[in-house]
Amino acid sequence: MPAAIIVSHGQPSDPDPAQADLERFTARVAEALPGWHVGAATLAAPGALDAALAAAGPAPLIYPLFMTEGWFTGDNLRKRLSGAPEARVLRPLGVSPELPDLAAEVLREVLDHRGWQAGETQLFIAGHGSGRSPNSARDTRAFAEAVAQRMRFAEMRVGFVEEPPHLADQAAGLGARAICLPFFAAILGHVIDDIPEALDGAGFEGVRLDPIGCAPGVPTLVARALQAEAAQTPR
Repeated sequence: MPAAIIVSHGQPSDPDPAQADLERFTARVAEALPGWHVGAATLAAPGALDAALAAAGPAPLIYPLFMTEGWFTGDNLRKRLSGAPEARVLRPLGVSPELPDLAAEVLREVLDHRGWQAGETQLFIAGHGSGRSPNSARDTRAFAEAVAQRMRFAEMRVGFVEEPPHLADQAAGLGARAICLPFFAAILGHVIDDIPEALDGAGFEGVRLDPIGCAPGVPTLVARALQAEAAQTPR
């Protein structure tokens, strides 16, 4: 039986709700993968990854439900998987080549509902950023550029929580015909606190969307990535 584990960062200060949310997400991925074992583990929940590895068997596929490539999806995760040397780690959600297409679908639905045209609307991508690594900003901007290639907005801005240009600065001056799309995987931490605070402080009057990681098509996207990786596995 093919096996996979969906891994996310979680919430270190309160790990149980984030673990439960990931398990619900994983159940939707599993619906698209009949005959598979699909487990869930946040890195913040004590023992969650070890338990998921024990249930999955010796060679699971590991899907990082992260938005950017970096320390967590590289050194940290591989160190945590040292007891499962045959596990294979896929690239994270945020760099999926399918994600900009999915974002474009979400944005078109918003535009249609509002009766807006992309060419008359401003798009604001709210990302995490990092003061220690360029990877977060790099991957966020790559996503924004890919979305811009699919939809020609009047203006697109990108702002970050942890590095300049910061969220509040980039959100300032956007008109009421604007959309904020958080480049995050889940409704946790920064999405609950920092992004609304920055938007409020900037007087943002536009549409505030859930993170792109919460889009309805993401579980199917993850399932397809796992199927494609499994198809490359020698039997």
